Amino acid sequence: MDKMNHSSAEAEAESIEPLRYLSKGEAAAIEAELLKDYRFGQQQLIEIWGQACALAITKAYPLSSLAKKQPTVLVICGPDQNGSIGLVCARHLRIFDYEPTIYHPKRSPHSLHQDFTVQCEKMDIPFLSYLPTEVQLINDAYNLVIDAMLGSESDCSNIKEPYSGILVTLKQIKIPIASVDVPSGWDAEEPSQDGINPEVLISLTAPKKCAMNFSGKHFLAGRFLPYDIQKKYELNLPDYPGTDYLIEL
Repeated sequence: MDKMNHSSAEAEAESIEPLRYLSKGEAAAIEAELLKDYRFGQQQLIEIWGQACALAITKAYPLSSLAKKQPTVLVICGPDQNGSIGLVCARHLRIFDYEPTIYHPKRSPHSLHQDFTVQCEKMDIPFLSYLPTEVQLINDAYNLVIDAMLGSESDCSNIKEPYSGILVTLKQIKIPIASVDVPSGWDAEEPSQDGINPEVLISLTAPKKCAMNFSGKHFLAGRFLPYDIQKKYELNLPDYPGTDYLIEL
């Protein structure tokens, strides 16, 4: 009987389809469908993703594990959607008793982005006016850096200032980096050759093709996706544990 159960379990394991890694176009199509056909709001999606990123940070870097006395975290936000997700992540980290500081060099004129910025300011989260180029200052001040700079939509072959300079700094720091969705400087569809080297990657919705060979801790935040979309795009998402919105791949 045990032998039969064992062989049926093996057969079941073999029949499970592998997790789908998305191209840039597929990721954009899913997001457009969520907004248009499923009537998700942009603010709603960013809130879901930002909270999930904060939860991933608490799993990868629990307060009790941080090396420094103060639970300081530097969140670097870009001008587009990834930057908004970073702002939401910072707010939730503050709620979870971390001490985030935000560096947000080019603020978006988009009203949503401004709303998320005000929410952080109202929670007394400090904003840096500049990023120290002296790497040791960053290593000494923070436990880790959250990279919410350049998302899957950015063109990694044409990164302009101030982000090209920030990437140079991030390549030199010794403290861990956790990247949101696509590590800054990476192409969404290709593993990076000489980009930053995050210790943690938090994929949103479904992982992008660039993550196929990622060797660090990899979290996925995609449980909110409607079943019809999961089926249509053959995402083959894993079973999330219990009531968690997040799974480590």
